[in-house]
Amino acid sequence: MLTAVVLALSSVSVAEDQVALFNGKDLTGWTGADYEVKDGVLICRGKILRTEKEFTNYQLEFDFLLPPRGNNGLGIHYPGEGRPSGTGMELQILDNSHPKYEKLKDSQYHGSLYKLQAAKRGSLKPVGQWNHQKVIVDGAKVVVELNGTTILQANLDELSAKHPKHKGVKRRRGYICFCGHGAPVQFKNITIVELPSGDK
Repeated sequence: MLTAVVLALSSVSVAEDQVALFNGKDLTGWTGADYEVKDGVLICRGKILRTEKEFTNYQLEFDFLLPPRGNNGLGIHYPGEGRPSGTGMELQILDNSHPKYEKLKDSQYHGSLYKLQAAKRGSLKPVGQWNHQKVIVDGAKVVVELNGTTILQANLDELSAKHPKHKGVKRRRGYICFCGHGAPVQFKNITIVELPSGDK
């Protein structure tokens, strides 16, 4: 009972601290690629769109809609140069169901830390429907929840030891970005809660 109360209070606290990272009207707070904004929705036009502010520990939530063959990525701890999947880290945003992607490596499907750790599959809604994703970045911990199901739990310290040549996995601060690959993936309701510093 006590645990339930603590969790409930924690959820209220997080909700109170949520800040809109996308205002639904324009690209205020973002820089880089010229994504389209229409009816409260951010529509990818390709290339990288990143936040103007750097973040360390946070809980990020957003809704996304994949078109057929949709491919994008959420860059975390991106330093602002190079490919986010290498200089930072990229959480894949992908239409897992399309035949074009049937031969990818496990760590290249939706929700995976690209080429670092595979996410569990099976929680994506059909193409053309909105999905809700929560990403928690807290010290060495990265957790991805998709439509209420935890699909990734990663420890960056462990991954850094496994992939010593990967520069981005060592980072603990940077920009958040969308890594457009040309497909018109749509995003809305992008919010963030900054968490206290310190590894968990």
